[in-house]
Amino acid sequence: MMFKSLLLTAAVAAITTAIPLSEQLFGRSVDLGSKLEMRQVGSAQGYGFHSHYFYSFWSDNSRGSVTYTNLQNGSYTSQWSNIGNWVGGKGWNPGGAKSIAYNGTWSAINQNSYLALYGWTKDPLIEYYIVESYGTYNPSSGAQKRGTIQSDGGTYDIYQTQRVNQPSIVGRATFYQFWSVRTQKRVGGNITTGNHFDAWTKNGLKLGNHNYMIMATEGYQSSGSSAITVREIGKDEAPYPNEADSRNDNN
Repeated sequence: MMFKSLLLTAAVAAITTAIPLSEQLFGRSVDLGSKLEMRQVGSAQGYGFHSHYFYSFWSDNSRGSVTYTNLQNGSYTSQWSNIGNWVGGKGWNPGGAKSIAYNGTWSAINQNSYLALYGWTKDPLIEYYIVESYGTYNPSSGAQKRGTIQSDGGTYDIYQTQRVNQPSIVGRATFYQFWSVRTQKRVGGNITTGNHFDAWTKNGLKLGNHNYMIMATEGYQSSGSSAITVREIGKDEAPYPNEADSRNDNN
């Protein structure tokens, strides 16, 4: 499910190196029986609401271990070890143009991992990232540069990639990924999502109807940890005060 990607040709060329994090994003869990062992504690995989925020937590269950734990309000923690691929975080459903603030820790700068505002739209089906920090794999690798945006005290390069017959929020599909990748990495600050959406549109990258949007941690064939809190600027209460805690199975 999560993060970002290379075109297939780039992925093949880089087979001896780290594969893009989004290689298995939002895929179905695989039952490997006794061949591999996947340990999971903390919050169960799935999506829903917790402490009046939307959350999503997915893993490909291929190897290693991951612990994702929903905390109060817009907070969560994660720790993963030798994981195949996982992504999780808290935010909104639907997403959209918001001014958000986030802070916390992310200890994966020397690993294949992202810290990003991550979301989906439908009609058209688009997977998007506003990458605040990344580790050993640069998400712009193999991608088509479409422009640059100045926002929230930094510069973001805009990229587009395409995924062919890959897992998505509607099952396997072919879709585009839109990226804003911050050139000065950081862990904490404000993100004005509407600035990125407008910049994408001006550069020919058109979103659809917003599905969910989370402040996500992702790991691919790596180990690390994070502790992140996110909120909408100017809002005193949680976004979904009438939603009870709930969980649904991933697609």
